[in-house]
Amino acid sequence: MNVDGELPNIKRWIVLYPVYMNSKKTMAEGRRIGLSKACENPTCAEIGDCCSYLKLPFAIEIDKAYPRDFMQKGRVRVLLKKEDGTLFNPTISSRKQLMLRVADMVPKHHGRTKKQEAAVSTSNAGASNKSGKGGKKRR
Repeated sequence: MNVDGELPNIKRWIVLYPVYMNSKKTMAEGRRIGLSKACENPTCAEIGDCCSYLKLPFAIEIDKAYPRDFMQKGRVRVLLKKEDGTLFNPTISSRKQLMLRVADMVPKHHGRTKKQEAAVSTSNAGASNKSGKGGKKRR
């Protein structure tokens, strides 16, 4: 795709804030999908990776903030339809379907699985180090 041709039209792309899919937020705080389908603390990078996996054009806007919580930085713009009206991904035809698919994919994101494996290995290593404590007494 031509990047130069897309930039003026980026304002017409749909906007996804991470809070839309955050299971830690309430509906009043901005969550847009059901709690059972939401994921915990998604990031813009994870949403972008999911969009690229789904073969959807996207742009991450780091400098933008969610209006209800301006401390929450970043949003992702996604293009669902081509100029002629056909869908980029025939299985995703609406914003809601995209949010549900992304929320389903984020917990399986390679960055999250690596973090969980690292946390498990460090907690095991920490437990083994504690067993050697209490050697010499100070006088």
